[in-house]
Amino acid sequence: MCAMRKAKSALSGIRVLDLGRYQAGPRCGLMLARLGAEVIKIEAPEGDESRDMAPFVRGQSAYWPQYNSGKKSITLDLRTAAGKGVLRDLAKVSDVLIQNFRPGVMDKMGFGYRALRRINKRIVMVNVSAYGQFGPYRDRVGFDPIGQAICGLMSLTGFEGTPPTRSFATIVDRVTALHATIGALAALRERELSGEGQAIDVSLVDAGFTLMEIQIAAYLGAGIEPKRAGNGEGLPQPSNTFQCKDGWVYIISPGNKIWPRVCTLLKRPEWTTDHGMKTSADRRTRNPEIIAALDAYCRGRTVGEVVDDCTRLDLPAAPVNTLPQAAKDPHIAAREIMVEVPDPVAGKIHVSGKSIHLSRTPMVIGSTPTIGQHTDEVLKGLLTYSERKIAGLRKAKAI
Repeated sequence: MCAMRKAKSALSGIRVLDLGRYQAGPRCGLMLARLGAEVIKIEAPEGDESRDMAPFVRGQSAYWPQYNSGKKSITLDLRTAAGKGVLRDLAKVSDVLIQNFRPGVMDKMGFGYRALRRINKRIVMVNVSAYGQFGPYRDRVGFDPIGQAICGLMSLTGFEGTPPTRSFATIVDRVTALHATIGALAALRERELSGEGQAIDVSLVDAGFTLMEIQIAAYLGAGIEPKRAGNGEGLPQPSNTFQCKDGWVYIISPGNKIWPRVCTLLKRPEWTTDHGMKTSADRRTRNPEIIAALDAYCRGRTVGEVVDDCTRLDLPAAPVNTLPQAAKDPHIAAREIMVEVPDPVAGKIHVSGKSIHLSRTPMVIGSTPTIGQHTDEVLKGLLTYSERKIAGLRKAKAI
């Protein structure tokens, strides 16, 4: 296993209760776990439904470990009074509670922030939802593509004349999870000053709108309505994907400082003094000419040759990797972006690794728990429940 505890982790001593489902909530819990918090995943007795989501690696969902590896798992039926009693006891000794039920559900269960505060005034509650805990769409259901749709991102993704296009990656879920993580860390820091926790409200739709903040500001301030840029056709700088002998490459030339490097790459020194190409705005009208020259340059070379030439000139370029190429890229291994860990179902599996590198305190990467693997450990060791009490909880089907 890759868990390293020689040095204290950044969040050593912090305990998190993770009631999250799917991605945005659990991903916040995962980041806190990677930073060293003890994260207790609370699942229904039959297990979280994400455990059954494709694709599968030797019987193990590839989806589930990416959001839950390194956590402890306990089972609780929160529809029962006994199950709620256990959660109440856990809240007394925890620092953070993450949940992404629909707004109002936690209140109905008896664990809204006001109730949690009465149990433990120091607890930080992270509320993740589709539209937020307040606002005109509060009660609507939503997932990542809904965030992409409502914020305008989907309408601007793709090429002119094609339908609105969603991103293949769940970028709204990921940004929401980062907002939740940042909020939790800020609240823990503020608690050191005030001695009290607080509630955090983040949403998928809010995250989506932050992705479009430049375009929204331009429209609200000056009525500028952007058009689809495709792979760069609508941008003011000559940027696009280009076909090479053995694949595709993406080249971008942002701003005036990098423009001379494009001229050097294409062996067109006269363009550096051409007044019709002096600024980004000037070059926009000449983009077809520039793109054609870049296209001709790339078609006569391999992807590796183009990337090497651009790298020597400090011109931003990268191969457009297929998924197999991306998975085997040396960068992902060197930076430990994905790390292989022991797995109780698959034997071993790759999980999200070191997305943050701290110079002194290590990230903590662990295996994925089985359903309720740590129930007895948590109830006995943390809550000091007796064997008789645990047996009673099982009899009541609360765990």
